[in-house]
Amino acid sequence: GTGTKGCDAPAFLGKRTPPPPPAAAALGARTGRQYSSAGAGDAVAFGLTEDQVEFKAMADDFAANELMPFAAKWDEEKHFPIDVLRKAAGLGFGGIYCREQHGGTGLGRLDAAVIFEALAYGDISFTTYLTIHNMNAFIIDRFGSDELRREYLPRMTCMDLLSSYCLTEPNSGSDAASLSTTARRDGDDYVLNGAKAFISGGGVSDVYVVMARTGEAGPKGISCFLVEKGTPGLSFGKQEVKMGWNSQPTSTVSFDDMRVPASHRIGEEGVGFKIAMAGLDGGRINIATCSVGGARFALDAAREYTSTRKQFGRALAQFQNTQFKLADMATSLSASRLMVRRAASALDAKAPFATAEAAMAKRFATDTCYDVANCALQLHGGYGYLREYPIERVLRDLRVHSILEGTNEIMRVIIAREMDRGTV
Repeated sequence: GTGTKGCDAPAFLGKRTPPPPPAAAALGARTGRQYSSAGAGDAVAFGLTEDQVEFKAMADDFAANELMPFAAKWDEEKHFPIDVLRKAAGLGFGGIYCREQHGGTGLGRLDAAVIFEALAYGDISFTTYLTIHNMNAFIIDRFGSDELRREYLPRMTCMDLLSSYCLTEPNSGSDAASLSTTARRDGDDYVLNGAKAFISGGGVSDVYVVMARTGEAGPKGISCFLVEKGTPGLSFGKQEVKMGWNSQPTSTVSFDDMRVPASHRIGEEGVGFKIAMAGLDGGRINIATCSVGGARFALDAAREYTSTRKQFGRALAQFQNTQFKLADMATSLSASRLMVRRAASALDAKAPFATAEAAMAKRFATDTCYDVANCALQLHGGYGYLREYPIERVLRDLRVHSILEGTNEIMRVIIAREMDRGTV
């Protein structure tokens, strides 16, 4: 087993305000860029608290010092920076909305949106894995038994244990409720058979949150389980070769007569799909805020490039066409950020329209921010297509965001359904 020993407390555990960032607190020093599209009036415009401003400052510093200098190398070498993930957890970023008694930082979804945007500015791929891990920790914290919380959360929140989320299957993607992985009760165990696809962390993560069918067809027959790496019958496929997200592993996860103790079921039988969807409401906000962080980096890179690149005797930024393009990109970025934070606030408030807000924010921000990055690449001309410039990596990393955590077509289905229910 994994044991129950925890790790050192995060840097701001038990305090709403983290320690101050390093002395070079100017935005330029934190981001390492000449320009910043973070929004000079960010705190005023969205009413961020002093604590949230400090969380952002700490995440900005971490992104500038621990992520940005290494992101290109991690992408090129397909390196999974576990040591850096654990450094992030040391700041409290491994269990952001888990309760403090098990090592979490007890923050909210809006807090997380501010933090993840800042981290994604430094490396999208790194940050998206971190958001998935936070979603798994949230599921155990909210729905798991006291025994599971005590045994796993202290080591998950410090990322001594890495985790993966296992819902999608080779033959059930958008139609997640039709999943075919089975879990048959046998005495004090469940016996799982089936396979999951496109699993971030697959083969490397230590624990897996798995959705499997224990009963009837459809969503009411699905239950949720926590599975440890090394369990007999658990195996992994080859590491997938991907367009982006190269600094995190991805593989299939297979179960062949794999026995899981009944005590490792998360929640009651038949509520697994509700648990999965509760996790995904937050997951959709997280992936959207990572898109905002990536688009913010892309816009800053475009502003920097067009201010120095000269054609026809003057800088590109002096042409009205360029100014209009940058203005549209900044507007799209600001609108995306506002939608994401509105959705995060709705989820914090447990508002009845939170599911719709999460779907709308995910649909809008992931599409729009990808377009911002694509425009940034166009403004770079041929140089934007070269690996020497970071903009092509940002574009590759952002592309999958309109597919995962529910495709953007499914987001439209959810929004339309919520409209019929009167929550929109």
